[in-house]
Amino acid sequence: MAAEWWSIEVFDASLPASAWQRSWQETLAETALTYGAVHWEWHAHTWGVVFEVFFEDDGQWEAWRALPVVRAALDAVPDPVNGLVVYRGRGGSSGAPVPRRPVPAPGAAAIEAVPPEPEPIIDLTAAGLPDPGRTGAGAAGAG
Repeated sequence: MAAEWWSIEVFDASLPASAWQRSWQETLAETALTYGAVHWEWHAHTWGVVFEVFFEDDGQWEAWRALPVVRAALDAVPDPVNGLVVYRGRGGSSGAPVPRRPVPAPGAAAIEAVPPEPEPIIDLTAAGLPDPGRTGAGAAGAG
């Protein structure tokens, strides 16, 4: 496979994710470099941290991800059930690897304005006047 970024997002829980980062950042970075990572970055967010790592191929990523020390680090996140997301691509609020298509603007500009239908015009000169001697249905059409 082609070179790819991978992201590990760790969310705050009873302990902040930044404490987990301080405990594991050197180990994760060193082992990633040892297993062929070309680049790595840490990002702090209001909700937690993201570790992004760039490997030349999927085999290097899989070998690194399978290391017992990496598995131990991921098991040690503050909330291992709901506080960990691992996926291909850049994480957090990083840019997308492929440019996104334009989306409509929010609010009233998001949809095209549909012009109102014209109101019907009634030509009273073309209509016959009702016969005063007739009542009920059909009186308006008599003439």
